[in-house]
Amino acid sequence: MDLLVADNVVKRYANHLALDNVNIHVAAGTIYGLLGPNGAGKTTLIRIINQITAPDSGSILLNGRPLATDDVTAIGYLPEERGLYKKMKVGEQALYLARLKGLSRSDAMQQLKVWFTKFGIQAWWDKKVEELSKGMAQKVQFIVTILHQPKLLIFDEPFSGFDPVNVNILKQEILNLKAKGCTIIFSTHNMASVEELCDSIGLINKSKVIVEGKVDDIRRQHGDNIVEVLFRGSAAALQSALTNEYRIVAEKEQGELQKVNIQLLAPRPANHLIQLLLPQVEIHGFNEVIPGMNDIFIKLVS
Repeated sequence: MDLLVADNVVKRYANHLALDNVNIHVAAGTIYGLLGPNGAGKTTLIRIINQITAPDSGSILLNGRPLATDDVTAIGYLPEERGLYKKMKVGEQALYLARLKGLSRSDAMQQLKVWFTKFGIQAWWDKKVEELSKGMAQKVQFIVTILHQPKLLIFDEPFSGFDPVNVNILKQEILNLKAKGCTIIFSTHNMASVEELCDSIGLINKSKVIVEGKVDDIRRQHGDNIVEVLFRGSAAALQSALTNEYRIVAEKEQGELQKVNIQLLAPRPANHLIQLLLPQVEIHGFNEVIPGMNDIFIKLVS
């Protein structure tokens, strides 16, 4: 079941069409990657979901019904541009923001203590935000974003400013939230994180959704019918075994073995190629080459 659906959403600013009949489907309990180059329309869509602005036409559905004003309490939003008050103390501000999301003072205090302990930041409670590094401030805002246990979380470049150790900590917390049934929209330019975390993606380019679906399905759909063969033997012998239905597109020595990428120019089962090669070389590995999301992103938006 889809927790969130954008149905033919259109948004225009003066002469700029920011969203052009955008449709996305975010399944409950999954991590959805909202991708696109700068200026594609991602932030506009996120602002509409958060009811910061409204669409000119179309609708946002949450749990199968149009988004309502009080649904703001069911959403947690971590924007790319962080918004903590620099002069306030960390604990005071975290408590204030938790109360805005509907938590009682006692519940907020209890949960804040748990999260501050988990992140090892108890000593920051009485510090002013302006005394914190960017990474420290982002930890605080991450905690505040998830504290009220919303049904839907929206993270816009959540790893910006974090070192690799803290990125891994945050990734694990995001996966833990998913395991508990939370639905997450994850906007980033880091395609490695998309492959690691996301179940599905929607790619927006020039105000339109140009591809949407499960990450594994999209990667396979954009493959170029290339297999990687790791073998021992003569490269010339391997080449001579190939018919005109195959073409070597890359080759490289790998220790005592050799590696070639072979493109299938006509529909053929993998066994056919293996049968051609076995009399000529000793095969040690045979794998389909599936493109990464980074390559697919560049291919689709260029």
